Amino acid sequence: MEQNLAKMIDHTQLKPDTPKEKILQICEEAKEHSFASVCVNPHWVKTSYELLKDTDVKVCTVIGFALGATTKETKAFETRQAIEQGAEEVDMVINVGELKSGNTDVVQQDIEAVVREAEGKAIVKVIIETSLLTEEEKVKACELAKAAGADFVKTSTGFNGGGATVEDISLMRKTVGPEMGVKASGGVRDYDGAKAMIEAGATRIGASSGIAIIKGEQGTSDY
Repeated sequence: MEQNLAKMIDHTQLKPDTPKEKILQICEEAKEHSFASVCVNPHWVKTSYELLKDTDVKVCTVIGFALGATTKETKAFETRQAIEQGAEEVDMVINVGELKSGNTDVVQQDIEAVVREAEGKAIVKVIIETSLLTEEEKVKACELAKAAGADFVKTSTGFNGGGATVEDISLMRKTVGPEMGVKASGGVRDYDGAKAMIEAGATRIGASSGIAIIKGEQGTSDY
């Protein structure tokens, strides 16, 4: 059970004050416990890749993080550079303001810019930031991510208030169907919480408490 669950966890460290020593630590932990990936800020992709290149653990990074308000050209460049440095998964933040403005074409094009850069090279997860959206907007964001060719939809950055809920995971899974992955991120700190997300339809968990989750302990933080 521990091994199977570990393969669903992105061992995450995205705090802005994260020192190099913490990156080295989470990479060693990811190797020891066979997590799906380590999820780090773009600056740490190359370092993480060097530590993990001879393992099954992927390097995941974030694009347009944490606000999603950079241009699509910037997100495309970030994606290209991250892949060149060893990232095999990228978690991009949508343009939430444009979604709320009803400019769905702009949002879809934003996602497509990242998908094009990653095609054949990296998995794309689309962070829709559920805590900022109405139910209708959550559905629309998932539909746009699917139409743009992304691989996953993801609940949250963890930095804009709120996090994953069972209700949101269930809604996202219902919207995207079985073809896409759904990632629960933000506030998943223990085994019971992770299990509830998986039962609701999550296929990946983003957490800094990955070790606590697989050992059935209580974690202390989101990232």
